[in-house]
Amino acid sequence: MRLIQNATLSGIKDKVVVITGASSGIGEATTLLLAEHGAKVVLGARRPERLEALAARVAEVGGEVVYASTDVRRREDVTKLIHLACERFGTIDVLVNNAGLMPISPLDDLRVEDWEDMIDVNIKGVLYGIAAALPVFRKLGSGHFVNIASTAGHKTVPNQSVYSATKFAVRAISEGLRQEAGDRVRVTIISPGLVRTNFAEGVTNLEVRARLEESRDQFALPPEAIARAIAYAIEQPVDVDVNEIVIRPTSQV
Repeated sequence: MRLIQNATLSGIKDKVVVITGASSGIGEATTLLLAEHGAKVVLGARRPERLEALAARVAEVGGEVVYASTDVRRREDVTKLIHLACERFGTIDVLVNNAGLMPISPLDDLRVEDWEDMIDVNIKGVLYGIAAALPVFRKLGSGHFVNIASTAGHKTVPNQSVYSATKFAVRAISEGLRQEAGDRVRVTIISPGLVRTNFAEGVTNLEVRARLEESRDQFALPPEAIARAIAYAIEQPVDVDVNEIVIRPTSQV
């Protein structure tokens, strides 16, 4: 089975992959999986100490990696990350727009700052990634966007209105980009369900946070499951565009 997996992921070797939100959770798992299969990874996140530790793990097993402290709310940070990839490796093949926030709460709480943070990171961060990478992809004549949405972008529930809105937006932006991209640029949406990450740390409503943590501990997917879905989309031949993958725990409704 290991030999089959290695053959399946051969399309990843030597690809230059930029990953935002790389320092933990899905981003960290994706970094390690892609590097294991020969990708050259360019890592961005807000916590430089976590990035440094992750880069060291990649380098220890012979992987090629660079990183930069990146706040996707700052367009110039995202642009610098793309430039770093081009300077270090001469090209960029894939941008994984993974950075995201989920400080959900009832609308009655009026946590407007949380709403603004979600809009800035979940929507504008993706747009800044597109703005930075699309001209490079056009110049190269190829490229691949992998945008991380959510099952909340397919269905909303109480307390998730704003978060769901941001993920609906990611899906709409991604689908519009796919239709405009032509036959040289691929666009993939990954919509995970509940994943075992530290997302609950940002939830400021303590009651909602407790419920999320309970659900996470009961049935959430490991981030490695989402990393495998991302890898599957990336390793396809250039004439195969995996448009969207929805992946959730079997027990999640």
